[in-house]
Amino acid sequence: MLELKTKKAPKRERCILIAVIHQLQDEEKTFEYLEELRFLAETAGADTIHTFTQKLTKANPKTFLGTGKMEEITGYVKAEDIDMVVFDDELTPSQLKNIEALVGVKVMDRTNLILDIFAARAQTSYARTQVELAQLQYLLPRLTRLWTHLERQKGGIGMRGPGETQIETDRRIIQQKIVLLKKKLEKIDLQMSTQRGNRGKLSRVSIVGYTNVGKSTLLNLLCKTDVLAENKLFATLDTTVRKINIDNLPLLLTDTVGFIRKLPTQLVESFKSTLDEVRESDVLLHVVDISHPNFMDHIESVNTILQEIDSLDKPTIMVFNKIDAYTFEEAHEFDLELTSRNYDLEHWKRSWMNKIGERAVFISAQDKSNIDELRRTLYRVTAEIHATRFPFNTFLY
Repeated sequence: MLELKTKKAPKRERCILIAVIHQLQDEEKTFEYLEELRFLAETAGADTIHTFTQKLTKANPKTFLGTGKMEEITGYVKAEDIDMVVFDDELTPSQLKNIEALVGVKVMDRTNLILDIFAARAQTSYARTQVELAQLQYLLPRLTRLWTHLERQKGGIGMRGPGETQIETDRRIIQQKIVLLKKKLEKIDLQMSTQRGNRGKLSRVSIVGYTNVGKSTLLNLLCKTDVLAENKLFATLDTTVRKINIDNLPLLLTDTVGFIRKLPTQLVESFKSTLDEVRESDVLLHVVDISHPNFMDHIESVNTILQEIDSLDKPTIMVFNKIDAYTFEEAHEFDLELTSRNYDLEHWKRSWMNKIGERAVFISAQDKSNIDELRRTLYRVTAEIHATRFPFNTFLY
């Protein structure tokens, strides 16, 4: 009898995370970033075994960390059979090379890890092109790190030259590839711009927010679609546009890629067209995971990127999601005057969070709580815009 062979799941790598504490990033903030880095590593397919931190006033130009800390990390890596070392901060090409030589395993920084996740999750040709461009831009100054095996050749006739020639050849190939990818993206950008122009004068609403706050879940709820929604970072990379009707008002609703702190500049540039959807929107739904202890930092991070793309001044509805996951301890800390875990919407409306922005709505996309109020708020805001474009449609009022 033949036995069916099942495909084995890929082995999860064992990794350690490293971050520094400095005058611009205190201990509390550092551990918060490490927790986010842990989630990134988990999304990429790695298990975090341990974390290391060090207080530094200035990074070591050779190994980023001090000599003693690097010895401690190297010993731990060898003793615990660690596969990968991940730094929360971006490392220079020479630092990457030196650290890998010390620890003897793969070394990544936060930027490289995010790029790897994007590469794994890109589904469409457009998204894959954007990610490939970002990866090549990241790789270009780090090419010498990939040729460390040539250092074993201690000279000799015909030994040193070819290595250098190969590096220069690879550099030229990558530069040419970057030019081709940019041209390809420009062509796609033009096509997408034409598509946006052909959508008529319908009001455009973009769902923005930090990654993993429930944007895709909210889109599915409002549009009755089945866009992928997972409890993972960057579950959505491709822009999804759906036409919906709220009462008698048609509008276009767009789900966009999630933002994150320390977002690699290569990705911001590569995903320009994705951000163009936000830039050309009439209204923003800024979704916030209110159950996250640092949601105010998330709001600030999203606003920073919106400012960079000249979209911060757009009419914005603050959608505080996951009220079902909000704990009593956090509510007590924020002095919401709650006496039980079964608090209602009136408590939220009396809280200081209701004063963030001009419009705030408290919902649970998972439990479908208070979605009707979100629809009413969205209707009021978009109806005003629609009325300016079609002044004779008085039925809106």
